[in-house]
Order: sequence, then structure tokens, then C-alpha cells
Amino acid sequence: MNEVNPIQILIANDDHFKYVSIINDTIQQASEERGTGIARRTDEYITNKMKEGKAIIALDGEIFAGFCYVESWGHNRFVANSGLIVAPQYRGVGLAKSIKKKAFERSRELYPEARIFGLTTGLAVMKINSELGYRPVTFSELTDDQDFWKGCQSCVNYDILMRTERTKCLCTAMIFDPKWEKKEVPKAEEKNGKVHPFKKWLNREQGLGYASSLKSKLLKKQS
Repeated sequence: MNEVNPIQILIANDDHFKYVSIINDTIQQASEERGTGIARRTDEYITNKMKEGKAIIALDGEIFAGFCYVESWGHNRFVANSGLIVAPQYRGVGLAKSIKKKAFERSRELYPEARIFGLTTGLAVMKINSELGYRPVTFSELTDDQDFWKGCQSCVNYDILMRTERTKCLCTAMIFDPKWEKKEVPKAEEKNGKVHPFKKWLNREQGLGYASSLKSKLLKKQS
């Protein structure tokens, strides 16, 4: 690893087209090494992701170190961070986690209301997903967009997926839903000292004597 230039994790653009072939070759190599499916994309597909600002690339100076890209499905209701790969000489130093985090942040910028999901056989990726707030789900909770599932055709385990009518495979399905955060907002507001509207009503009405009895009961219950 080059110790002079720190590894940069960037949103890929036109300047990074020269890395497309090595990206796909690295994905193919990793798939063969693991004996599990990583769907290979065409060079044109990866190039388009860079053009659209939907790809993340890690560089050690001018040396390719890692990659991931963002896909949207089902009229932008679902988003996937796909093709996560780290070059062999950069594995084991936490780079995959940094790339995944950047792709996750980019996904939320581009599609703030979408559910972000992933399919993986790797325990390391599952751990990263969990730290980002993903939860394991059944395949039925994923997008029903046919184009997404067609992307699995290049996977060595595609026959398993078809035999089970797309209900299971060797991959684990995980999802992050932005709605989960919205449900936690009231608790966060209470911790930050903000008063719930009902409590405001009690405070206001106490001066008139209308709610003093009710408030007294509530305070006793809380204590």
C-alpha cells in the first residue's frame, strides 16, 4: 500500500472512466475466489453510474483501491448499494466499511425517502450494514422490480433463487428504512428538553384549575 498518498473515497466522475475495466476484473476475481455470486456488470453500465454521480471509488493516489455504486428500483422506492469491492492489497484495513458508508450517504442524498437494501453472502458486509441501521428481512420485502432480479442471472447461485421462486437464496437480505428514524423523533425531542404538545396543554390549563387533578395523577404515575 502506498504510504505517501492517503486513500481517498470519492464520488466517481468522468475522470475515473479509466478504472472501469479493473473494477469489473476485480469483481470477477472476488466472485471466483469466494465461490459465491457477485453479479458482474458491463463496462458500459459502470461507466454510466460514474456519469450519473452514482458510483463511489477509492484511490490510493492513482491506484485503484475499491468501488461501490448506487442503483434505484421500483420507481425510486428502493435503492441498493451494489458491487462493493476492495482490491486484494487493500483488504483487512476497514476500507470496505468506509466505501459502504460513503455509498449509503450518497444514496440518502439522492433518494431520501427510499428504502435502502442489500443482498450479500459476506459476514463482513452484514456487520457493516447492521452498523448503518439495516435489518435482516425476507426476500418478499425487497423490490419486485423485474430488472433488479434479472441482474442476478450472472450469479452462480441463480438456479437456487429460481427454484425457490425468489423466496430465498444463499444471500441474506437486509433493509434500511428512513421511516424508522421518523418514529424515533418524539423520543429524541423529549430527551433534548422539548415538551410534548399534551404536556404543554397541561402546563397551560393548570393555571386555570382545569387540569390540575389530571396532571397530579400523571406525575404520580411517572414517579
